[in-house]
Amino acid sequence: MTTALLVSAPQSAQAGPPNLISNPGFETAGTGDMPACWSTSGWGDNDFSFETVADAHFGSKAMKVSLTRRVDGDRKALITENTTCAPTVTPERQYDLSLWYKSTTPDTSITLFRRDTTAGWQYWTDLKALDMSAGYQRAEVRTPAVPPGTDKIAWGVSVYGTGSVTTDDYVMEEVSVPAPAPQCTGTPEECIEGRWDVLPVKNPVRSMHSVVMHNSKVLVIAGSGNDPAQFAAGTFTSAVYDPAKGTFRTIPTPVDMFCAGHVQLQDGKILIMSGNKGYPSADGRIGYQGLKDSYVFDPETETYTRTNDMHDGHWYPSATILGNGDVISFGGLKQDSTGNVTAEKFSAAQNKWLPIDEVEQTWSYWGLYPSMILMQDGRLFYSGSHTFGNGTPGTGASVYDYEANTVTDVPGLQAKDVRDQSVSVLLPPAQDQRVLTMGGGNVNTNPAANRYTDIIDLKQPDPAYVHGPLLPQGEVDQGQGRRPQTGAEGKMYVSAVLLPDGKVFETGGALHDRADPVYEASFFDPVTNTYEAGLATDPIPRGYHSSSFLLPDGRVMSVGDNPGNGTYNHNVSLYTPPYLLKGARPQITSVIDGEWTYGDTQRITVDRPIAKAELIRPAAVTHSSDPNQRFVDLPMTVDGNNVDLNVTSNPNLAPPGWYMLFAVDANGVPSVAKWVHLGGPAAMAADAPSAHVHSFADAPAKAPKKPLKKRSSAPVRPQIAGCDRHYGAAGVCVPAVFPKTVRRTTAARCAWLKAHDYGRLTVNGADDPLRLDPDRDGVACGKGDVRR
Repeated sequence: MTTALLVSAPQSAQAGPPNLISNPGFETAGTGDMPACWSTSGWGDNDFSFETVADAHFGSKAMKVSLTRRVDGDRKALITENTTCAPTVTPERQYDLSLWYKSTTPDTSITLFRRDTTAGWQYWTDLKALDMSAGYQRAEVRTPAVPPGTDKIAWGVSVYGTGSVTTDDYVMEEVSVPAPAPQCTGTPEECIEGRWDVLPVKNPVRSMHSVVMHNSKVLVIAGSGNDPAQFAAGTFTSAVYDPAKGTFRTIPTPVDMFCAGHVQLQDGKILIMSGNKGYPSADGRIGYQGLKDSYVFDPETETYTRTNDMHDGHWYPSATILGNGDVISFGGLKQDSTGNVTAEKFSAAQNKWLPIDEVEQTWSYWGLYPSMILMQDGRLFYSGSHTFGNGTPGTGASVYDYEANTVTDVPGLQAKDVRDQSVSVLLPPAQDQRVLTMGGGNVNTNPAANRYTDIIDLKQPDPAYVHGPLLPQGEVDQGQGRRPQTGAEGKMYVSAVLLPDGKVFETGGALHDRADPVYEASFFDPVTNTYEAGLATDPIPRGYHSSSFLLPDGRVMSVGDNPGNGTYNHNVSLYTPPYLLKGARPQITSVIDGEWTYGDTQRITVDRPIAKAELIRPAAVTHSSDPNQRFVDLPMTVDGNNVDLNVTSNPNLAPPGWYMLFAVDANGVPSVAKWVHLGGPAAMAADAPSAHVHSFADAPAKAPKKPLKKRSSAPVRPQIAGCDRHYGAAGVCVPAVFPKTVRRTTAARCAWLKAHDYGRLTVNGADDPLRLDPDRDGVACGKGDVRR
C-alpha cells in the first residue's frame, strides 16, 4: 500500500491490519458457480457473463465480468454480503482498497455497499473509474469515512459498458489519517460558535440575486431593486464585489432583472433569464409581469450580452443546469401576470433558447422559483420549496422525467402549503442523493413560519420524505426588541450553505411575511441528521430578498433584507465558521491540471495530510433558492504529499462548469479553494466513459401523471405576492393577511404597521379592504383613523 500524506513533523498515515478480504484472489472455490465469498450482482437490460478464468495476475484464478450487449444497467462481482465474507469496518475510519485488473471498456467503477446495523445492506458510493488496459495494472483508492451505524462493507467493480474487466488480488486495509492538534485562534466562544463581522463597505445596490464567479468575485443583481421609482426612471443596477480588495463596482444593467432567474453556464458565464416587465397596478387588477429577455454576464469583462428571447415571460423562474450543460427553466409569471406553464430549455451547444416546440411540455404550473434539483439519472426532483402561496397540487413534491415527459408525486412532505420560501439543498455528498428541506411559511395566510425539516433519500426504490429534527429556535424581533422564540415558531426566508467540512449552515430568516426577523443559525450534519444549534447569529436581519453563500476562502457572505415597509439593508456580513479558528489550514500547493474531465484522475499536492477533498459548485442564489448548489465527493489515492482525486463519470452528479476544489484535514479544517473547470470538449468526446447511473427511485408507488392538455397559462391572483396594493407604493407590502396575533381592528393593524416602520401610506383608489382609513382622507393609519 502507499503511505498517506507526509508532513514536516514525523506523522504519517499508518496501514492497519493486513488484508481484510477473504479469498482476495478467487483461489478458493465456492459451493456454486462463484468463488467462495464472491457473488454476482447487477441490474438492467444487458447480456453478461461471469467467469473464473486462469488469466490471473498472481496464482491460478481471476474473475472476468463481460457485457456483450447493453441498453442500461451494470454487472459486478461483489464480496458476498454476509457476516462471514464482508469485511468488518469501524465508523469514522477510512480504508484503502486496491486490486489488479485489465479492461477492454472505459465504463467501469469501483462500487461500494455498506451494511447499516438498522436498515441492512444498501448502496454506499462509487469511488473510481478504471482506465482501459490490455495488461494488468493496479488500481487503488481510499474510502470516505465510514458512516455511523455501519459495521460491514462489500465492494467490487461495476461494468456498465460493452466489454470485459478481469480482476484479481483484492486488498483492503485500514488507514489512520493524523489530525493536527486542535488550536483555538479566536475566543473560546468563537471557536465553538463562529464569528460574524459586518464589513465597513456597504452593498451599493438593492440586490436580490447573488452569484459567486470563478474569478472569486461576487455578482449581486438588483435591477430596479423592488423600487418602483427606479423602475420608472429606467435605473437598473448590478454590482461586483471583489473580496480581495473589499470593494464594490457598480455595473450598467440593461433591463429590470429584479426577480429574474440565473444559473452558471459551463463556460463560467452567468445566464440571467426574465425579470420584471412591470409592477402591480395601483388598483390591484394586474400583478407583476415577466420579461421574455435573457442575458449572459461575462465575469471577465463584467458586461451583459443579450441572448435570444425566451418564449414567454417568467418572473420568478427556476433555472437548473443539466448534465449536458443545457439549462431548463419552469414556472414564474408571464407578461400578463398569469402563471407560466411552458418549460423552456437553453441549448449549450447552440447558445440559445430553443423554440417551444423543441422542448417537452407537461403544461404544468410549477409556481414561482420552484426548487428543481438534478438527480443522478438526469431526472429532476421538485422538492416542494417555492415562493409565494401554496405548494403544487397533490403531495407538493415530485419527480419530473423529461425524457418520458411524466411527473410522479412523492409523499411525505410535511404541511406542503406552508413551505413558501423554505429552502432545499442536495445534501453532501451529491453521490448520496438525499435532499433536505427546511422551514417555510405562506404569504397568503401569513401564519408563523414553521420549524419543519424533511429529508428524502432518492436512492430508495420508492422515495418519500421523512421527518427530520425540528429547526432550532433563536430570537425574533417583532418591533419591540428581541425575544426568545417559543412553541412552534420557526422561520421562512431561510438560507442554507454547503460548507467544505460537509455540513450545511442555515442562517437568517423571518417569522412572518417580510417581517419579524429571526436571529438563529445552526449546522445540519448530514452524517448524523442532527442540528448543532447555538451558533453566532448575523447581527443584521436577513429576511425577504436576502442571500447567504460560500466564498472560496471558506467564509460565508450575507447580503440583503427587504422588509415589507420597502426599506433595504445595505450592510454586508461575513461569517467565519469555527473550522477556520482551529489553527493552520491545509494548503493545496499545486493542481497539476485545472481542466478536468469526467471519469478522470487528477493529481494535486498538499502540504500535510488531508482526510477528504471535494468540489463545491459556486452559488447562484435568490429567494432561498439555489437548486444547483452541490458538494461532490472526490475519492482519493494517497502517496505522500501527492493526492490523486477521482472524478465522477456522471455529469448529472457534477454538471459541467467551474467548481471550488477544497482539501479538508481530519479536524474538518478546509484549505482555501482552488478553481477547476469540469467538462469541456474532452468530457463529451465519443470515447469518454459513460455515466455510471444507478437504478434509484425506479419503483415509486404513485403512478406517473400524464401531461395536461395544452394551454396558454394558469390563472394566478394578482395578489400572489401576499401584498395588498391598495396602500402605499408598489415596492411596499402591506400584508393582505396580518399575523394571527394582530386583532382585526384598525387600531391593532395600524399599531403593527407602526411597529414595523411603514411610515405614511397613501390609499390607492376608493377601496379600503383592510379598514386602515376609516376617516377616508386618503392616508392610512392617520390620527383620525386610529381615534375612530
